[in-house]
Amino acid sequence: MAGKRRRFTPEFKARVALEALREHDSVQAIARRHELHPNQVSTWKRQLLEGLPEVFAGGAGRKLAKEHEAKVRELHAKIGELTVERDFFRRGLKR
Repeated sequence: MAGKRRRFTPEFKARVALEALREHDSVQAIARRHELHPNQVSTWKRQLLEGLPEVFAGGAGRKLAKEHEAKVRELHAKIGELTVERDFFRRGLKR
């Protein structure tokens, strides 16, 4: 039976992804050295590359994220309101 699932700190993931990004060694060599699967190293490398623009976005990126979260909260509230109204009217029609 397999052992417990390993958990990695963000610092470890960043260190491994940077190592893969530098391309001094192959992904397979990096994975072997850190006892990881090569797909995991490639995934962390891709996540690092996708997240880099946010690092340089500064406050603008965080502002957009907060606006997005506020909009999602607003939409969820509206969905809840409409669901309650729909249920209310359904009960009224059954009578």
